[in-house]
Amino acid sequence: MTGIICGTGSYIPPYSMDNNDIAKLVETSDEWIRERTGVVRRHIIQEETTVSMAAEAGRRALENAGVAPEEVDLILVSTISSNVILPCAACDVQKELGAKNATCFDLNAACTGFLLAYNTAEAYLATGAYKTALVIGSESLSNLTNWKDRGTCILFGDGAGAAVLKTGEGRMYRPVTHSQGHKGEALTCKSRHSSNGLTSHAEPEELTHDEYFMQMDGQAVFKFAVRSVPEVIHEVLRVNEVEQNEIACYVLHQANRRIVEAVAKRLDEPIEKFPMNLQEYGNTSSASIPILLDELNRAGKLEKGSKIVLAGFGAGLTWGASIADWQ
Repeated sequence: MTGIICGTGSYIPPYSMDNNDIAKLVETSDEWIRERTGVVRRHIIQEETTVSMAAEAGRRALENAGVAPEEVDLILVSTISSNVILPCAACDVQKELGAKNATCFDLNAACTGFLLAYNTAEAYLATGAYKTALVIGSESLSNLTNWKDRGTCILFGDGAGAAVLKTGEGRMYRPVTHSQGHKGEALTCKSRHSSNGLTSHAEPEELTHDEYFMQMDGQAVFKFAVRSVPEVIHEVLRVNEVEQNEIACYVLHQANRRIVEAVAKRLDEPIEKFPMNLQEYGNTSSASIPILLDELNRAGKLEKGSKIVLAGFGAGLTWGASIADWQ
């Protein structure tokens, strides 16, 4: 018994900023951003929130799967940018969808978050504890972005993606994941709730300091990704005794075109097996894999019975890969 993906959904805010818009905020250009990242535009929330996007992506995934909200007994939301602390985003999604029978909780693993949430749902379904899971990645990264920092503001965008998993007969693949906390300084963001006002205190103006927005050592993250992602893909194939030529496509976290191209080269695979949509959305952290998965699904680009690899990497540092049989 394993968890089978039986539906996908996504939500993208309609408001977008292209590279020329970013060039009005920092010293950069469309050509400079495209060449170094592959990003052309990114979508930014206006009235939307992390919860509202998650709920809409989840609603669309349930409709795609033909599953009623009452059938869902597990909701997992991966996010680093929820608009609520309490209750968790997953509980608010439950309320919005009317999924009254679901157990709900959030995960925080940044850009690897959806992959780890997917693995968590798979493990629960395999034990028989739950039968139907809704797994969502949703991010409002514009709330955490320093729009004066050229090194990061060119990269990130907002959005949400979701997948419905149901128990079914099929092969249970073992995921492979890793973390290196001692290298976490490569990508950080300090909480704006770091002062209790009793024994410690932060003045309001301090909350605008750079450390309260995402900070990234771009070169360190790039080197980490192009080394670790091919290694973990080789590892997940090896431990599951799956040959590389059996994989139909690789659904990678959409961080940077150069990273995806480098991974394809190191795996000696054609770039056509690495679909990308980062040119339209930028890096949406834990939402990027499910958004891309939904686009591939709705475009009919995933054939029934084909094997796909999901691979995420990001802050922590944390990275991993999983294999799924597309149904």
